[in-house]
Amino acid sequence: MMFYPLLAFSLGLSAGLAPGPLLALVVQRTLRYGVPSGLRIAFVPLLTDLPIIGLALWLVGTLPELYFHGLMALGGMFVLWLAWEAWQETLADLDAHVVAPSAQEDILRGMLVNFLNPHPYLFWATVGAPILIQAWEQAPWQAVAFLVVFYLMLVGSKVFLALGLGQFRQRLAGKYHRAMQVSALLLLAVGLWMLYSAWQGVKPFL
Repeated sequence: MMFYPLLAFSLGLSAGLAPGPLLALVVQRTLRYGVPSGLRIAFVPLLTDLPIIGLALWLVGTLPELYFHGLMALGGMFVLWLAWEAWQETLADLDAHVVAPSAQEDILRGMLVNFLNPHPYLFWATVGAPILIQAWEQAPWQAVAFLVVFYLMLVGSKVFLALGLGQFRQRLAGKYHRAMQVSALLLLAVGLWMLYSAWQGVKPFL
């Protein structure tokens, strides 16, 4: 009877810690603006994934595969812009007053990153939705438990990361520029990987 919650635990934890644009954004915002900014990004999946679950079933089931790769390319370009923005922060004067973004700015940026990331659509169309349907057929509470545990792990892992980075930020303030360089390179790697994956998917259509 505990199969689906355990499955959700493993899937949610792996998805929460898997390298990707949202995880990279949690790192970058936490290092630059502190834990509250990173935490707001961490909670973004709770706002975006309900429409993503519905869109995934429609997009992957009805639209040509080329559209999926186009979304990947668009997301990759946006993440590269985030990498450039993060790199600019490595040149920032730490003595200057930093104006932290508003909660609305953080949430909107996180939502844009997640909506342009094709992996949640693909996950829910190929893995999440079939499991959810099967769990519901077994017992509705199993489906509910799957969703609750999955998002506890997905969001919780990012929250844990933001809190840990917050401690790092306070203790090693002198290494701030180096940490920002790492976060910028992380975003760069994610963006380039997304563009490469999109190109590999588009090549057969050319």
